[in-house]
Amino acid sequence: MDLTTLKALKPAAFERAADGYRATGDMAATAKDHVDNVVAAGLRKSLNGLALDAAAEELSRLSANFHYTQIECGLISTALNGFAHDMEAARNKLLSALDDATALKVTVNSDGSVAYPEAQPKSGAGPPLRGGTVGGVTDPTAQAVGRQSALLDPNPHHGEALAVADRIAAALKEAAQADAKWAPRIRALRADDDLAVSSQDLKDAQSDMRGVLDAGKEYLDSIGGPPKDATPQQNAEWWKGLTPEEREAYLSARPELIGGLDGLPAEARDEANRIVLAEKKAEYGIRLDAHPEPPADEWTWINAGGRASRVHTDAWMDWDRKYGDEYRHLSASLAGMEAIETRFADTGKEGLPEAYLLGFSPEGNGRAIIANGNPDTAQHQAVYVPGTTSNLGGAGGDINRMTELWRQASSEAPDVSVSTITWLGYDAPQNIVTDSPFEHYAYDGAPAYRQFMDGLDTSHGGPGEPHRTAIGHSYGTTLIGAAAETGDLRADDVILAGSPGVKVGSAEEMDVPKGHVWNEEAEGDAVPEIGRWGHGGSQWKLGGGTFLLPSDKGFGANQMNTHPEGSGPDATTGSEGHSEYWNRGTTALKNQALVVIGRHGNVTAAP
Repeated sequence: MDLTTLKALKPAAFERAADGYRATGDMAATAKDHVDNVVAAGLRKSLNGLALDAAAEELSRLSANFHYTQIECGLISTALNGFAHDMEAARNKLLSALDDATALKVTVNSDGSVAYPEAQPKSGAGPPLRGGTVGGVTDPTAQAVGRQSALLDPNPHHGEALAVADRIAAALKEAAQADAKWAPRIRALRADDDLAVSSQDLKDAQSDMRGVLDAGKEYLDSIGGPPKDATPQQNAEWWKGLTPEEREAYLSARPELIGGLDGLPAEARDEANRIVLAEKKAEYGIRLDAHPEPPADEWTWINAGGRASRVHTDAWMDWDRKYGDEYRHLSASLAGMEAIETRFADTGKEGLPEAYLLGFSPEGNGRAIIANGNPDTAQHQAVYVPGTTSNLGGAGGDINRMTELWRQASSEAPDVSVSTITWLGYDAPQNIVTDSPFEHYAYDGAPAYRQFMDGLDTSHGGPGEPHRTAIGHSYGTTLIGAAAETGDLRADDVILAGSPGVKVGSAEEMDVPKGHVWNEEAEGDAVPEIGRWGHGGSQWKLGGGTFLLPSDKGFGANQMNTHPEGSGPDATTGSEGHSEYWNRGTTALKNQALVVIGRHGNVTAAP
């Protein structure tokens, strides 16, 4: 990088190119959404069987290409803007030094050296003080030596020229470093010359993102990130204050950050989380393929004290020690990712609306927050918290529960907009015996649930204020109770199903208007009585009992019917046990839907 090149450089040209790539990425995103939510959804109305499967597979490939184009164009746009930012900073330093050189009447040569003129002695007598030429340095030791040399020269222009030369050298060095930093990152942003988006392509995109993030640290710092530990309102204000280019920079380089910020628009979070999902699925698939499969002969029989016992084989035990934990984590996480993508693909099926991925992470037990319909525009929102054993690997069942609730609510009120949300945003107990008796899972997860509910308030754009229902199943009800006990729930109604206790002893403590706590306990559901002694609430402040459940009369909740009702085509079936509250065609599901759409008067009470 020489002086002439840096001086002539036009950072704005790179910014215009970045705008072009951003526009291309936006077009790809729009095309992807059209393929997924209009074309593919429409095909289900006219095709079925093998024809539908074949068409859906082709459209899935096309959608993947558009999504990959969106991801890569976002990274290219961010890289070009980052490069322009760094080069403009260096160029401005050069131009400032050149302006000062003109003012000081010293001459800057094309190689960056600076010539200074003769000067008259201060005394005015004697021959002129000799002029000269100096080159700039950036090493602090060399600069100190140069300054010392200038101090010994009676010509005052020597020191002035040396200072200018050093600034020029620093600007050229900064530009050269920026060029060396960005050149390999930008060269890496190339796609294979085929139309198949492979796992390796997406893994490479993930690597590209890390490269752009590493090189663009100064650029992102100049934009400024969201406030630390911010409220949803503060997150929203930060996002609104960004330009389209700045939003693109964070979406492409920090999608995991944007996807997790409560208060941001659902569309922005969905876009960010889908990038993370696609790249993590590719990464986990490649990692899983690198592991050997578990041995087929997992079990064997041995004779122990005259009795046959079934034990793991030595080969399986050896495999389990080396690979078991990671193999199971990768396999379970991939199953959860497949379930999320299945919900995406089901858009339009039986009228299902577009899905929004509002939170995602495969780390630990995993996180998955999936909305049916856009909550930012919905008149009615329902946020469901699953219970014990919930994790990313089993998210498919919890997603399906909310799709069934959406269908039921929409069939009851086709003229209103509804968004039903599966919120797996906490570490649920994983073992019903060793984990679920403990309350810390509920209290640890409660702040995140409240913040998410607060974020729904913040991002909602109307019309009017939404009607919001908090729904919990099993231990999920315990979390909702803990959230209400320790802060503002920001809900209008609460539905509790199969509750082992909610940590408080009365409906009045659930932070919703009086009469708006609804409970369901199906025939044969043993969980409430088992959980009573660990999570039942107390009314000691009111002079009442202890270990109270929402199903107890003294708790004060509305008890909804879960038994069969009616006859003919409108008849509903009963729910039994702990897991049938969201089964299609049940009374339990219909009553929940009526609460969600605010038709409380139509809810049927338990006998």
